[in-house]
Amino acid sequence: MLVVHVHVRVKPDDVARFLDATLANARASVAEPGVLRFDVVQDEADPGHVVLVEVYRDLAANAAHKETAHYAVWRDTVADLMAQPRESTRFAAVFPTEEERWSG
Repeated sequence: MLVVHVHVRVKPDDVARFLDATLANARASVAEPGVLRFDVVQDEADPGHVVLVEVYRDLAANAAHKETAHYAVWRDTVADLMAQPRESTRFAAVFPTEEERWSG
């Protein structure tokens, strides 16, 4: 299992547009067979700081996600809305380890 946290810093005037595009991407992403979770969380103290918490069955599922049309639309739509390039960190799930506990 692969867990990815993507930190995005959004320009203050573009937060609503960024969230609209990101929610469309998230809704489509959770329909992919290899995606167990795709959460979008927003920093309460800094609304321009958005974190995507993505959980994939494996590296192949992560790679397949980046080949989808909805990902390409999201990537191109949000490119100019970000205050700086997004940063991602990959994690291995330690607990829970059962896929069904991540999906839902």
